[in-house]
Amino acid sequence: MENPAVTAPAEGFFPSFLLVTCGTLLAALLGAAHRLGLFYQLMHKVDETSVQHGGENVAAVLRAHGVRFIFTLVGGHISPLLVACEKLGIRVVDTRHEVTAVFAADAVARLTGTVGVAAVTAGPGLTNTVTAVKNAQVAQSPVLLLGGAASTLLQKRGALQAIDQMSLFRPLCKFCASVRRVRDIIPTLRAAMAAAQSGTPGPVFVELPVDVLYPYYMVQKEMVPAKLPKGLMGRVISWYLKNCLANLFVGAWEPQPEGPLPLDIPQASPQQVQRCVEILSRAKKPLLLLGSQALLPPVPADKLRAAVETLGVPCFLGGMARGLLGRNHPLHIRQNRGAALKKADVVLLAGAVCDFRLSYGRILSHKSKIIIINRNRDDMLLNSDIFWKPQEAVQGDVASFMLKLVEGLQGQMWAPEWAEELREADRQKEQTFREKAAMPVAQHLNPLRVLQLVEETLPDNSFLVVDGGDFVATAAYLVQPRGPLRWLDPGAFGTLGVGAGFALGAKLCQPDAEVWCLFGDGAFGYSLIEFDTFVRHKIPVMALVGNDAGWTQISREQVPRLGSNVACGLAYTDYHKAAMGLGAQGLLLSRENEDHVVKVLRDGQQQCRDGHPVVINILIGRTDFRDGSISV
Repeated sequence: MENPAVTAPAEGFFPSFLLVTCGTLLAALLGAAHRLGLFYQLMHKVDETSVQHGGENVAAVLRAHGVRFIFTLVGGHISPLLVACEKLGIRVVDTRHEVTAVFAADAVARLTGTVGVAAVTAGPGLTNTVTAVKNAQVAQSPVLLLGGAASTLLQKRGALQAIDQMSLFRPLCKFCASVRRVRDIIPTLRAAMAAAQSGTPGPVFVELPVDVLYPYYMVQKEMVPAKLPKGLMGRVISWYLKNCLANLFVGAWEPQPEGPLPLDIPQASPQQVQRCVEILSRAKKPLLLLGSQALLPPVPADKLRAAVETLGVPCFLGGMARGLLGRNHPLHIRQNRGAALKKADVVLLAGAVCDFRLSYGRILSHKSKIIIINRNRDDMLLNSDIFWKPQEAVQGDVASFMLKLVEGLQGQMWAPEWAEELREADRQKEQTFREKAAMPVAQHLNPLRVLQLVEETLPDNSFLVVDGGDFVATAAYLVQPRGPLRWLDPGAFGTLGVGAGFALGAKLCQPDAEVWCLFGDGAFGYSLIEFDTFVRHKIPVMALVGNDAGWTQISREQVPRLGSNVACGLAYTDYHKAAMGLGAQGLLLSRENEDHVVKVLRDGQQQCRDGHPVVINILIGRTDFRDGSISV
């Protein structure tokens, strides 16, 4: 006789197993249908007759974000977005090297407070931008890089110029995304633009495969062959390719919001501001160091300048903050920063970072109370565990904090003797510069004297772009920007080759201003070919090349320390003639016309006003002005 207790579980097992199996199979089928886009295709349409293309979506987002320029070196992967930008009135500026396109976008970002945009083709087009993207990351510039890519189905299958671009740019960018469907272009670009400007600004990268940029009929021709293998396998392949094509374009032209998303900008708390007010109110010898972050939006430069003047604290200006107070402002101290920091009892580091520029914090006195304000926590506390300690560390927007600080201090004044002491030290240091400028050099022109005359000639509406080593570092002591956001240098990464791109962006942003570029002769080698770009696009800028026939910043230390000038020597090349070969104007300054330096500078200015890019090749000798400077 059979035991019912034993058979009952067996009878219930099989229906349960069947139910689980069917449920698992159904879930798998539903998941596959979702991944294949079948559900989305049921609710949205593919317009197979449309001649619209994804490039138009890109251009629409850029226009909605106020983008006026897109910098590029053309490639077939990105042609649709360039054509669409042109149609919408966004000026397309093509350069002779992709790195210049990104440098130009960087300059636009810094000068306008918006996102600068560059677009380059796949593979080597993108790898050519890596240095400029890293420079933007270190300089905290909001740059959008649009990169072409192989079609979605051909990636990782040996397509032309197909590499893993996402892995290349993830370490360099705040935001990286690869667009896989046309309908995703708009939301992805909006998110990228917001990410570039939020928090600590920086570069972002969006990869646009070729099949999301071209129109349906072109992609169909390439994706779905006219003749497919016969039989079951042929029908499966045909269905799969057509489904991929449908997924690319389904819902592509449905209306979507294109404008900017809200930005996330950190702000100091009222309690933090109040603690800083109390610290600064007790100071006898306060000192302010302003860095590039102080010039970021949303606070306009003129409001920040007014706040600094109201505060009345002597200050040093670095990076993009150079020129904030104009020329020869009584609060602006330019020399002897190390000595001033040792004497100050309260130091406010507003966007300044304790990296190599402040000797990793060792330059700060242990007796000083340090207040530091920065959007980036890592930058704010850099080396604070070793060489220095902040009394108050505030993570937030620098300029907004400065406005609140001034409001909290309610017009407090400091004894004028402290600022006068610093100004007197400035005057003494500048007297030594004048003495060195008057000294003869073994050959050619004294670079200090040339730069003094540049300082005297530079107009009030000028922008200064600096790109080089020894000559440019000397100019930083002698030549003053005439106002806020009128000085462009690479930033903390120390990149050579930024000059042409920065000049291109600056002149486009401010077409009525004069753009003066100070180059070392080594650095000028990177930018020379872009004078073809300036000529073609009718962008008149003036380059002053300090030509001492060498990588002098390196040889200055390499020779006495290691006893060799190997790899440091260049030639007194006729850069002015090379520029003339590219269609620009060229002038020469040498000992033969040293009494006419100002006249040659004026001639260059006039030729720029007449619409010509100009290169002035200045043959200079060597001085001991920067002996002891370290190039590592």
